[in-house]
Formats: sequence, C-alpha cells, structure tokens
Amino acid sequence: MKFEYKQVIAVRLDLKMSKGKTAVQVAHGSLSAYVKTEKYYPEWANSWLKEGQKKITVKIHSEKDITELAAKSQKSDLPFAIINDAGLTQLPPGTTTVIGIGPAPEKYIDKITADLPLL
Repeated sequence: MKFEYKQVIAVRLDLKMSKGKTAVQVAHGSLSAYVKTEKYYPEWANSWLKEGQKKITVKIHSEKDITELAAKSQKSDLPFAIINDAGLTQLPPGTTTVIGIGPAPEKYIDKITADLPLL
C-alpha cells in the first residue's frame, strides 16, 4: 500500500526522558496535532485515518529545534502541536517535549522533516 499522508512527531533527546515518558509525550503530540488537522484540514485527517495513520518519530536535540520546526510548519501552512509537560513526574512544569506535525500529505511534511533521523 502506498501512503499519501503521514504524521511526524519530533522528540527532544536532550531531556533524557524514560521510554515510558517518551511514549506518553509522543501520544500527546500525535493526538493534539491530529485534532488541529481535523479542525483545519478535515480531508487530510480523514484520508490519513483511512490509510492506516502512518506516523514517524524522529530525533531532535533541543527546544530550539522544536521552535524551528514550528516556524517551518507554520510557513508551510501545516498543522502542528507543541507539547509542554504538566510536570507531574520527571520534568519541570511547562517543559517543551515534542512537536507533532500533520497528518498532512507526505510531500509537504517531507520538505521540513526528511533530514531528521528516526528515533
């Protein structure tokens, strides 16, 4: 099957989150970005759901990387969500952990995320 839509979740490695914490933050990023996509690009959201919800997790190294991805996403008119931790467990309240981008057509997301290494 060929996928036309995907979602990318970029995870900060500098925080050294546990595997469980990382999984939860990725889930928050995925769901939050999906909700934005559903609101602004319902056709993208529906197509992504029908295709099987392709998701890619990638590595980034700092909050600055998240800020840069957000700016690129905004400039490209792609839906995104930045996740800030509640601070109930491992991180101080408000720590920016991940950014979810899309779902959106793969060709648009790849323009800003294709060079990022897989998590």
